[in-house]
Amino acid sequence: MAAKKQESNNKSNKRKQNTDAKANTDSSFSKRPKLAVSKSENNQVKKPFKPFKKQNFSKFKSQPGEEKTTPLSKRERRIHAKELTEARKKRRKQHYTLEHELARLWEKMRQRNIAKEERSKIISEAILKMKGKIPEIASSHVSSRVLQTCVKYCTQAERDTVFDELKPHYLTFATNKYAIHLVMKMLDNASKKQLADFISSLRGHAASLLRHTVGSIVIEHAYQLGNAAQKQELLMELYSTELQLFKDLSSMKESRLSDVILKLNLQKGSVLRHMASVIQPILEKGIVDHSIIHRVLIEYLSIAGKTSAAEIIQQLSGPLLVRMIHTKDGSQIGILCVKHGSAKERKKIVKGLKGTVGKTAHFQYGSLVLACIVSTIDDTKLVTKAVIRELQSILKELVLDKNGRRPLLQLLNPNCTRYFSPDEMASLSLSISSLNAMGELEINSETKPLKHEESSVKDNNGREVTMEKPDDSTSPETLQLIEGGKKDPSIRRQELLVGSGLAENLIDICIENAGELLRSNFGKEVLYEVATGGSGGILQETLGDKLNTLHEAIATLAAKSKSEESDKDHVLENFHSSRTIRKLVFESSMFATTLWKKALKGKCEQWTQGHSFKVICAFLESSDAKVRKLAKEELQPLIDSGTLKLPEKRQPANEG
Repeated sequence: MAAKKQESNNKSNKRKQNTDAKANTDSSFSKRPKLAVSKSENNQVKKPFKPFKKQNFSKFKSQPGEEKTTPLSKRERRIHAKELTEARKKRRKQHYTLEHELARLWEKMRQRNIAKEERSKIISEAILKMKGKIPEIASSHVSSRVLQTCVKYCTQAERDTVFDELKPHYLTFATNKYAIHLVMKMLDNASKKQLADFISSLRGHAASLLRHTVGSIVIEHAYQLGNAAQKQELLMELYSTELQLFKDLSSMKESRLSDVILKLNLQKGSVLRHMASVIQPILEKGIVDHSIIHRVLIEYLSIAGKTSAAEIIQQLSGPLLVRMIHTKDGSQIGILCVKHGSAKERKKIVKGLKGTVGKTAHFQYGSLVLACIVSTIDDTKLVTKAVIRELQSILKELVLDKNGRRPLLQLLNPNCTRYFSPDEMASLSLSISSLNAMGELEINSETKPLKHEESSVKDNNGREVTMEKPDDSTSPETLQLIEGGKKDPSIRRQELLVGSGLAENLIDICIENAGELLRSNFGKEVLYEVATGGSGGILQETLGDKLNTLHEAIATLAAKSKSEESDKDHVLENFHSSRTIRKLVFESSMFATTLWKKALKGKCEQWTQGHSFKVICAFLESSDAKVRKLAKEELQPLIDSGTLKLPEKRQPANEG
């Protein structure tokens, strides 16, 4: 037993020795302290967060030798913080003190009720302070505003001083977001020589500036202010590297790119490559609002091949196009995209107009694009939903607007020269020659292969590069391609005008506002087209009863006595309304009959003077024998007695 106890004691002693050895080895091991440190760090992380103590600015030594500190009041702390901020700004900005003084002067000079002499005195003081430092401070958002006001109100001599200092730095300031406003103000107040110097300084940099979101604004402003030669100078370097390098080549009378290529014998392929390198970055950045870019795009499309032209149309079809159609060239690009775009691209164009149709219709050139859309795109459901519905919501406003009525008139009487000028008709009939040639080749490739081979050679030599317009010699198939739609125009027009409910709304507007529209310079034409049933009598079949109601509404106004219309001209005596009623008598026998029976029968004698005289004479000059017979019985005695005097050419023929 004693031996067993001794063995167990030995085992327990060995275990203790082993544990002690392990403890010693662990303590000697190098990683043990790091583990202990990591635990302490973890314990520190778990402690609740305590924010850093703020530096105590409330105590400072009042005197260098004094150790005690006294607390500052809130006002003193604010003043101290302000002083520190001012000190930092002075270290960071070289002309901080000058800008501070200029801002103080600017607050005085920009007041509206300040005397002219006092303003001039303040401006002279500001320019004197800035003299020699203008290029350094012009990029500041404060100093640039001061300089703008100074340039606007200063004398010519002072303005020349500012121009001379800034002249070497035009290109730098043209890309600065603050200095650009100063540059534009300088251009607005520049003399002819100063404007010419500025445009000359842009030579060789127009393409790079057009790719810059800020610099493009300066180029556009200079382009708008320049004369024809200066505009041509800016455009030429965008056409070709040769025209960019040699100034003498760009000073020529020819304005169209096709004429320039022919005169200088430039390689058409080289010109296209250079223009593509200029245009593509601009389109990728979406800088498409400027008229100079629209001009370049039109010239590019006039000489581009079918692939290049199709790519440009594909890029522009969509929201980008909406930002371009406010200019003449931009609207022409919009018309070309609508005509030559695929169904998918046209859908993008129409959807891009969503929410802006009413605003676009009020623009002179935007209304042309809408007129092209309603007369070209075959998807009438899409056009009705995206375009017609927005027009219906502001119908009365559009009817009375010079530009807003154009899409409506295009549906009522398509391509009427009374409502579109020759230039506008030319824009509506524009087409891209290369894409038309492609269409003709697809249609007539089996019958006329040789003819199109010859025309393609001409295109490569640069002989036939202008935009084409459809003429009488154009085949029906080609004309259909140029117009861009496969659907019968009369069916498309019926669906958009009658099927959408637009015509019915138009008639209701005309009935409710007949007097206002008749006396309006622009509304009278819409009312005339509606009252006559539209071109080809498109409204007569389905809306004949409503048209009769409109005729009666006009006749009711004409039947009123002069005393009832004392506050304004009677419709038979007003300049605009009398001529509209006279035209309706000529065009519509139904209206003439209604007007005679309801308003003029037995009352003609009181309307034989003034503008109403022309309305009475219209019954005798009508081409409809029934209308002439209706009025002759009452009017002939007036003619015989001399009360109603007709010119010899307008004497009614004796009817047996």
